[in-house]
Amino acid sequence: MASGYTGERRVRLEALAELLPGQGLVSRMVGGDDPVLWVWHPRTGRQTIIFATPSHRGWLFLWSPGGQGSADELEHTTAALLQTLDQAQGEQP
Repeated sequence: MASGYTGERRVRLEALAELLPGQGLVSRMVGGDDPVLWVWHPRTGRQTIIFATPSHRGWLFLWSPGGQGSADELEHTTAALLQTLDQAQGEQP
């Protein structure tokens, strides 16, 4: 069953996904009724899943390992995501 936030979550993930090609990243929405964004860096091969969740400060994007960004600051969020996925394989961000 989809949550009451599904539509809002999808809109925010789609807004983030629109900016990712400009950073050289590729993404795909997955999860059907509970959407998440699968993101990968073609050069490094690193990938992650991004969750969007409401918080007391607005909507947040969360990804592994330990990344997060605000849905209100998409440019900053895409830069942080790129930094996470741009690390050479085997390096820790």
